[in-house]
Amino acid sequence: MATINGSDVKKLVVACDAGMGSSVMLASTLRKQLVKNGVTVEHTPVNSIPADADLVVCHNGLAARARASAPGKPVVPFQVFLGDPAVTKVVKAIQTGEDINA
Repeated sequence: MATINGSDVKKLVVACDAGMGSSVMLASTLRKQLVKNGVTVEHTPVNSIPADADLVVCHNGLAARARASAPGKPVVPFQVFLGDPAVTKVVKAIQTGEDINA
């Protein structure tokens, strides 16, 4: 399990499989929520997570692939694309400087 302090997150990646819309909406929502914290939010395929990503969020079914694609990076899996408690916790941790354990 990797840990990062929310204040150290500068680039958050929403990793997806097909990029058909739900994960794009999540990335857009996170971008709006985290703009004041100076966090760049990108949407990328799960097999192409950039090396400079600080934190990865992805659907639970893609977590193992995300960890393989971005070894050593914290990966936060979620169940629901909008309103998932895991994603809400990430946003709060970034905004308040709390640790994110993933």
